[in-house]
Amino acid sequence: MPPTILTDDDLDARLSPADAVAAMERALEAYAAGDLQAPPREYVSVGDGDLVFTVGGDSEGFGFRAYQTVGAVAGSQVTCVFAPDGALRGLAVGDRAGILRTSGIGGVAVDHLARDDATTLGLLGSWRHARSQAEAVAAVRDLDRVQVFSPNPDHRTDCATDLDERLDCAVEARDDPEPVVREADVLVCATDATSPVFEADWLQPGTHVSSLGPKEVGVSELPADIASHVDLAVTDSLAQARATDEYVVDHGRLVELGDVVAGTQSGRESADHVTLFCSVGLAGTEVALVRAALD
Repeated sequence: MPPTILTDDDLDARLSPADAVAAMERALEAYAAGDLQAPPREYVSVGDGDLVFTVGGDSEGFGFRAYQTVGAVAGSQVTCVFAPDGALRGLAVGDRAGILRTSGIGGVAVDHLARDDATTLGLLGSWRHARSQAEAVAAVRDLDRVQVFSPNPDHRTDCATDLDERLDCAVEARDDPEPVVREADVLVCATDATSPVFEADWLQPGTHVSSLGPKEVGVSELPADIASHVDLAVTDSLAQARATDEYVVDHGRLVELGDVVAGTQSGRESADHVTLFCSVGLAGTEVALVRAALD
């Protein structure tokens, strides 16, 4: 039987946001158990950019995702999934696998780190990753309200309009990030900003923060003093975080989300604690997500 080729539309048709969260929870459990092999990504210089590979696998199979970059622009991607016997089961062509993988992991992080009674989502950022994250959060929490900020008025309005059609709650575009942060039970930062997009003092007790964007010292969407304002800092891959020498949160403070999911590491311990999830990209999870779409 020839391998199945999935497009971005195929992935959306086969996987709901809740399905993506569930697939990533299973992958994180496998990672914590030592079944999922997930080394840091590899870069191969090609012309003006890089060819980037994330490779991983577990007892159910293995595979890789590959994409090219030119400067800060990511090109189209391909994710290949092999069966345990080495047969090529299928591949996904396009950017959606990476986006769904990231939002699925983000949903797992919110489910294990945010307060159970979280109802207000603050969204800093307005493009595809931000919108997919909002859907994943809505899959694990009963949201009453979503507030969106982007410095571009058209972008934030478009994002709010789109999410208002997708989510069963009130969605509002805001022209100031401060109230978005101060009123959030869950704050998702999904930007490409290389300078802070909010001030740490705006965070209220009990907030959960998820960051998708740059997180290097001096080049981060997070404020430089974020670590002093959080009680628990979590990442999906310590190995990948350690590949960045000057990380905005000291590597020694980071714990792995897989361990929180598995129960070997404590998560939120108080309703007043501020928790932080730093998404860096756990290898092998794109393979797990596409495999879920193939099953």
